[in-house]
Formats: sequence, C-alpha cells, structure tokens
Amino acid sequence: MTLSKSKGNMYPWVTHMHSHLLGKCRHSCSYCYVQAMERRFKLGKFTGPLRLDGSELTVDYGTGKTIFIEHQNDLWAEDVKSAWIAFVLDHCKSYPDNHYVFQTKNPSRYSEFIRELRHLSCTIGCTVETDNWQLLQGCSKAPLPLSRLVDMKNVGDRLIRHPVFITVEPIMCMVNPREFARQIAKVNPSFINVGADSKGTGLTEPSEIALREFLDELHYQDVFIRQKHNLGRLLQ
Repeated sequence: MTLSKSKGNMYPWVTHMHSHLLGKCRHSCSYCYVQAMERRFKLGKFTGPLRLDGSELTVDYGTGKTIFIEHQNDLWAEDVKSAWIAFVLDHCKSYPDNHYVFQTKNPSRYSEFIRELRHLSCTIGCTVETDNWQLLQGCSKAPLPLSRLVDMKNVGDRLIRHPVFITVEPIMCMVNPREFARQIAKVNPSFINVGADSKGTGLTEPSEIALREFLDELHYQDVFIRQKHNLGRLLQ
C-alpha cells in the first residue's frame, strides 16, 4: 500500500508509479516484465482472476507528482470492470494537484470514460509494437496494433486539451516501416517512445535498415521521438 518512486528507464518524466489491480492481465504478452517477475519470485499477486485491491484506493498521492497509474497491469483491458476504473479515476481526482499518466493496449476503452478524463490532469498513451499482426499473434492477446492506433486517434480527437503519446516498445519486425510511422503520425501524438526488447525475450526485431526507415519517416512527419538507450543495440 505504497506510492513508488519511478526508477529504471521506463519514462524519466514520470516521478511515481502506483497500481490498484492484482491478477493476470488478459493480454498475456510474452515479453511482459510483470509476468516474468511473477514467474521468478512466485509472488502470487499477478496470477489468477483480476481483482481490485481496495486498500490501494486509500494511498495518499500528495501534490506535485507525475504518477503512472497501473504500471503493473492494464487498467483499460476489456475484462476490467467499469466500476473499478471509476474507483481508480476517483482516487486520482481526489488529488488534483498531480498529473496522471495512463497507458493501454486497448485504447477503445478510454472512450467509456471521456467525461472523467476531461476533468483530470492527465496524459494518455497507447502501446503498439509493430504493424505485423500475424507476428504479434504468437506473443500477445491484445487488440490488433493498427486498430489500436485508429481507436487512439478517435480518443485523442475527443480529448483535444490532453496530450497523447504512443509507445513502440519493444519494437518488432515491421511489414512496412514507413507506412507504420505514417499511421502513428495520424494520431497526432505529443511524442512517441521507441525502445527495444530490453529483457531479451526472443522477439523478432527489425533490421537496422527497417528501423532507420521507421525513425526517418517519423522525423519527416514531424513526430517528436523519445528514443530509449536500448535502441542503440539495433542501430549499430
């Protein structure tokens, strides 16, 4: 029942992290660090059905922080109860002098809470790893990546005063790197995070040529890129 200081290389602009959900995320991504941690340490926190830990709703958020909410699960996944999401957003609204960061692989769910998000100081994000849905099928049960971008654009158009971002991490082999970059640019993100498979989970990664084409097109589309240090391994 604590508010954790942000550490590691996830997002350096985030100061703190907090989670309310326990149980296994339905997306079951093979590269998920939370599930790897669960397998290694047998915590028992991230297995079984999803559940809301009510005690986490009493954590004092204080003021002046940028808090990544639900960094160990996907608050917006299809099987998360709407009431649980409402409870979490109410928790955030109780501490209005902070800025909150949300991220999902199911951005269509944001639409259900547009009114609540409009009244909250927050940045909303979406993860896409590749435009190759067939490649992704073997390692994730999340919605198709290009459909996520369409949903994210729709949400961003309705939350025009809120910054949105796209995270491409871990980046995987792409069918058409330049077109993938153009689809991301259509979302009109404030920035994009790009990173590699830092945990070495055996994903099929892009060639240096494909990755440079992707990044070059993002630059051409005037998208601000926050490039992770681990991407250097693929650009040698």
